[in-house]
Amino acid sequence: MPDKKMTSFVARQLGFAYGLYEASFEFPASGLITVAGPNGAGKSTLLGILAGLRSPYRGSCTYESREIRQWPKREFARRVAFLPQSVRLQFPFTVEEVVLMGRTPYARGWFQTDEDRLAAEESMTITDTLAFRGRDFRSLSGGEAQRVILASALTQRPEALLLDEPATHLDLRHQLSLYRLLGELAKSLLVVAVTHDLNLALQFSHRVMVLEDGRIAGDGTPQEVLNPPLIARVFGVQATVHGTWMTYES
Repeated sequence: MPDKKMTSFVARQLGFAYGLYEASFEFPASGLITVAGPNGAGKSTLLGILAGLRSPYRGSCTYESREIRQWPKREFARRVAFLPQSVRLQFPFTVEEVVLMGRTPYARGWFQTDEDRLAAEESMTITDTLAFRGRDFRSLSGGEAQRVILASALTQRPEALLLDEPATHLDLRHQLSLYRLLGELAKSLLVVAVTHDLNLALQFSHRVMVLEDGRIAGDGTPQEVLNPPLIARVFGVQATVHGTWMTYES
């Protein structure tokens, strides 16, 4: 884990009407944290609370010592970026226009500022999307579209990046490419990614949180948490761990 003592999110006995019960944890200011668990375990519910999209919640959940529900929406959006599982656009926006949409929390009028355009340029450079900035977003492949949506989030210049199943529709090459990029971003900001893929979590995470029936079943380094007994209990499969990857038996 990157050596930062500061915390960003702090939860105490956090719960929701459905899907999450008595979760307590502290997230640092940087690093890549993956949240894993079977379907219905509460992963998306947890991420939605952190993103300020699920309320009212029980217990306490703060970001930088302020309760999430008390943050002004625009100010919170400048600090915390959220990427849903998929984004569908029906209109012929170019890649660059989609990326610039990430500057909405800073908007003061109808037109982009020089700072907006600079942020978009930097984000497209980081995500390797500059080459097709003028293309229709609807024409992109799954991997290209995912990188563009990530670039849009990065134009917010957030301190925390929350991703719900970012690799779901990607082939293996693009999954690895995406998580390598998330690992680089996590050197300077907090990245929290929900995933079903335990191999991605094991290989790239600094920390893994496993949820089971809305409760935290494990929380620590990938090597500590992703062990055969826990995987068998939570996921119902037999796993053999080989360093930074694992194999399964039904």
